[in-house]
Amino acid sequence: MIDITTLATGSKGNCYRITDGHTPLLLECGINYREIQKGFEFRMSEVAGCLITHEHKDHCKSIKAVLKAGINCYMSAGTAQELNIHHHRIKTVRAKEQLQIGTWTILPFDVQHDVSEPMGFLLANQAGEKLLFATDTYYIKYKFKGLTHLMVECNFSEKILDENILAGRVPQVMRKRLLKSHFSIENLKEFLKANDLSKVQEIWLLHLSDTNSNEELFKREIQQTTGKLVYIP
Repeated sequence: MIDITTLATGSKGNCYRITDGHTPLLLECGINYREIQKGFEFRMSEVAGCLITHEHKDHCKSIKAVLKAGINCYMSAGTAQELNIHHHRIKTVRAKEQLQIGTWTILPFDVQHDVSEPMGFLLANQAGEKLLFATDTYYIKYKFKGLTHLMVECNFSEKILDENILAGRVPQVMRKRLLKSHFSIENLKEFLKANDLSKVQEIWLLHLSDTNSNEELFKREIQQTTGKLVYIP
């Protein structure tokens, strides 16, 4: 049974704990290591690995402490190059090449963000559950079968963004960057409609913008689109 705990999400830091009851994993480490330790009840020796999507600090702030704790960190070669940290526990992975961490079978895949070689991850456990983890991307070109859990970015609404720009709350230049780096609710709904959600148990909406999102609206719209249980941490 997949269990998801959000330790932090958003531009100030991203970090999640997931387990299938056998193998605990860290998804991102973009907060202070002390907070990560608290989130894992200081049982860091049980953590089988850390998956990092890209090199922005809000996703990998504590990587040196995580490595020092003896935890392997998995990322693309492009991310590893940008981080410029040389350590035997940094494991580079390639898109669409499967790897095994404990009881998890993990398939990295390429996503679209304004960094060097960002990735999302599809995680499958031995009970046949499948978790999709994708953040900081404006588009996902793949379709996935048999998903049971989704952890996906829902950063902004184009409508709210445009209203904020008109009101002078957000600079016009932000629009172009957001449209080419983060998942809007409009794009997320199209992605969800294109995928088989018949087995989905829950959808977690991650990385909401402080200014260009609306938590209640997003939750309601995704629930209406999918008919599934939606969480916003």
